[in-house]
Amino acid sequence: MHLFELVPNLSEGRNDTIIDDAVEAVEATGARVLDRSSDAVHHRSVLTIVGDGDSLVRAALALARIARERIDLRTHSGLHPRIGALDVLPFVPLREAPMAEAVELARSAAQAIWEREGIPSFLYGEAALIPQRRLLANARRDGFEGLPARFARNDRPDIGDIAAHPSAGAIAVGAREMLVAWNIELQSEDLAAGKAIAAELRERNGGLPGIRALAFRLEDRRVQLSFNITNYRATSPLQLRRSAEAAAAKRGIGLGNGELIGLVPRAALDDAIVEFFALE
Repeated sequence: MHLFELVPNLSEGRNDTIIDDAVEAVEATGARVLDRSSDAVHHRSVLTIVGDGDSLVRAALALARIARERIDLRTHSGLHPRIGALDVLPFVPLREAPMAEAVELARSAAQAIWEREGIPSFLYGEAALIPQRRLLANARRDGFEGLPARFARNDRPDIGDIAAHPSAGAIAVGAREMLVAWNIELQSEDLAAGKAIAAELRERNGGLPGIRALAFRLEDRRVQLSFNITNYRATSPLQLRRSAEAAAAKRGIGLGNGELIGLVPRAALDDAIVEFFALE
């Protein structure tokens, strides 16, 4: 039996009861929730779930139902980009589990969600059917509000024959390797500088390998850098922190607190552990 991780992102970060119910629904399927993280400003919650393939597909269905019944994107606003109430649904192979099986699970879950809940899906990462959608940002482009226009220009979901569910939108369902989600605050209110730092560090702009980056303004006017480290073997969190410090220092800005979202592989922290404890 192979084990997988499921890391759903729900477009709800302010109502703890909804997330409590989502956790309960997941654990009723036999899957196990290892971590939950909610952010009111981004209006988003992230769960880290583990289980075998069958239990995780059941968990995906349970989450899609909660999202459809309890989250209405027509009245939703938050900092984070989103196309759906259940916005992102990646399947991640653990240990010796093959990526091909994670791809099959992702596509099966997307099909089952469409058949049972009427929510369409864009497939991304290793599960993508269209090469341009391997990148999550392309699968989720233009947000919930832009889904009808995408449908009209034939940029349609991979699963489902409507532009979007009226209140739940669509889902980006994928298969990928483990990643590290890390937010770092700037000691500055300069959003333009934050966006420039994010652009400098982002892999697709010629920056660090495996780094995806955005910059947001928080409610108290602080600026936050939001990173996904998609290949922590190529760029560790410690290496990213040092590069962010250097990019910010060039602009006369210091870094503030950091925040990990979800769990992080132990191997991603090896160089930081060696340095912190002065190990040889």
